[in-house]
Amino acid sequence: MQVHIRKFLLCLVLTVSGGSQAAAQTIRVAHVDPLSGPFALVGESAGRMLKAAAEDVNTRGGLLGGQKLEVVEFDGKGSPQDSVLVLKQIIDSGIRYVSLGSGSHVAHALIDAINKHNSRNPGKELLLLNIAAQDPPLTNEKCSYWHFRWEASTDMRVNVLTDFIARQKGSPKVYLINQDYSFGQSISKGAKEMFAKKRPDIRIVGDDLHPLGKVKDFAPYVSKMKAAGAEVVLTGNWGPDLSLLVKAARDAGLDVVFYTLNAFNAGVPGSIGKAGGDRVRQVMSWHANVADNRLERFLVDYKKRYNEDLWLSLPKLQMDMLARAIDTAKSAEPVKVAAALHGMRYPSETGEVWMRAEDHQLVAPQYVATFTKTGGAVKYDAEGTGLGWKTEDRFELNEVALPTTCKMEVPK
Repeated sequence: MQVHIRKFLLCLVLTVSGGSQAAAQTIRVAHVDPLSGPFALVGESAGRMLKAAAEDVNTRGGLLGGQKLEVVEFDGKGSPQDSVLVLKQIIDSGIRYVSLGSGSHVAHALIDAINKHNSRNPGKELLLLNIAAQDPPLTNEKCSYWHFRWEASTDMRVNVLTDFIARQKGSPKVYLINQDYSFGQSISKGAKEMFAKKRPDIRIVGDDLHPLGKVKDFAPYVSKMKAAGAEVVLTGNWGPDLSLLVKAARDAGLDVVFYTLNAFNAGVPGSIGKAGGDRVRQVMSWHANVADNRLERFLVDYKKRYNEDLWLSLPKLQMDMLARAIDTAKSAEPVKVAAALHGMRYPSETGEVWMRAEDHQLVAPQYVATFTKTGGAVKYDAEGTGLGWKTEDRFELNEVALPTTCKMEVPK
């Protein structure tokens, strides 16, 4: 009887040990994004890009001698409250890395929650890895050692767009329209300040903020643009809020050029189609037709696998830099990984990028591109429209970087 008990206990120990070793072979990253509601298309697409990027790391041999990266999805519903509830699920499941997609309002809530968690639970820290939330305070007065942002801030992106517009001939009348939350508000504020400094002769003839994801008909806003004589529209709208705006302008015969921060998002090119041809310009960190496209093989494989375009390089860059940090730290412990990411310079597919130590804001080259017919420099179209992105200008690190007011507390 005692022999059987000893054998049972030995098997139990081996089973538990084997399970622990199997768990140790996987480093999990939670992806928080709207996976339901009006912006689900963007969130679901971001999840697929993150998974493809993680699998690419695994195909190259994984981490720490063979451990794998795994992306686990959580629906934050685009809500700060729901995202904080989801964060509790992430913590309870033992995941230590959170990759955040859309929503600066969500980022503010998650940073506060993670700061509190980390201060109360030494040894169980989490890192927030941000690929889309762009509100400037997130890497200024609200900066945190536990938060790293891959997407340029709205100030950085609007600075590039206003630089580009300011270099053009003439003095176009500019209309601002944005979603009424921290992201859209920061675009409106930044654009007005930057035009005033760079080209005071360029007039802002309208400045609208509208509810996020609630407007079904943008015709009244387009009528205001027409009445104001707008020639350029600068907008941070994303998802349906952008595609509906561009289509309303086409239907009303409004002849303007849209300068955008999110026209490349999943679903937008296909939705606006020819209505955006040669009328939509975008600031972005990469697109499918950049010169010397070192992501071409990855984007072709991604399209074959998921039957959708790779429209953003940042999920791959995030996973690649996370993998580099884990291998550099020789550990998957977030405190050690954060120290490796802090100030990291990385040879990305578009050139060297820099995770600035002062504020954990990635500084990377930026492009201004026009949505136009394929042919010549436009090899790949977007979402089967026959139109793709064509580079108009590239801005280097010294042109993209802006000062920060961050006073980061670095753990000792």
